[in-house]
Amino acid sequence: MVRCPLGNHHVGPDTLLVTSETTQTDPVTAETEMEPNALRDLITRARVVLWDFDGPICRLFARHSAERVARELVEWLEGNGLHGLLTEKERESLDPHVVLRAVDRRHPGSDLVAELEERLTKEELLAAASAMPTAWADPLIRTWAARGVRLAITTNNSPRVSRTYLEGRGLLACFAPHIYGRTQELHHLKPHPHCINRALNALGAAPASALMIGDSPSDLHAARSAGVSFLGYARNERKDKPLREAGAEAVVGSLEAVLEVVRAPD
Repeated sequence: MVRCPLGNHHVGPDTLLVTSETTQTDPVTAETEMEPNALRDLITRARVVLWDFDGPICRLFARHSAERVARELVEWLEGNGLHGLLTEKERESLDPHVVLRAVDRRHPGSDLVAELEERLTKEELLAAASAMPTAWADPLIRTWAARGVRLAITTNNSPRVSRTYLEGRGLLACFAPHIYGRTQELHHLKPHPHCINRALNALGAAPASALMIGDSPSDLHAARSAGVSFLGYARNERKDKPLREAGAEAVVGSLEAVLEVVRAPD
């Protein structure tokens, strides 16, 4: 049986907001539309749970603007005489991953891509220090692990960032060493199932035994490509709508509903 630290070692401006399991850190408007039995079956048959990082576990850029990071990446490219490398739409993107992917499409595997990826990783590491934990995520992770369910991170963020955040929360032992994230092979980012397949192979787990928790259509598509069941997490309607439009059948607006199932007696 896997044992995880029960203490919460994170210290920061959000500590009081999240040490109580009953505290909500973000508004939840999306509701679970599944039948309770269907949700319970989806959760209880999982022997392996693969977590997206930014969203289900925390809001990485809650206090460190992703939009600013995207702008600064664009400005760095332009400052190096690479203004024409991006389309107008890409330059105006609010998502740093859009900028990173765009450069990789034009110069795959180049030193330029490596430099840009490292710049994004440094910004993510700064963001991790002030990330806002997702309500109920910490106790859910600890409870699942204590029940012997194996956990892994499958994210488009840098694995260094996930490790840093999880260590600060006292959760690293629940996942390590199974943290799979962005590499310099950017074509392997979700919706490609590469990180999911890496996790399954390392855990020696069949896709049918796994469940992925994600908050974006790219998570859903990656899970489907890998043959893994999917549970969407949508903290508000803005996150809920694209998941459902992409075909997600199981979406919860709070991880409390999942925790209740995991805590229920067998």
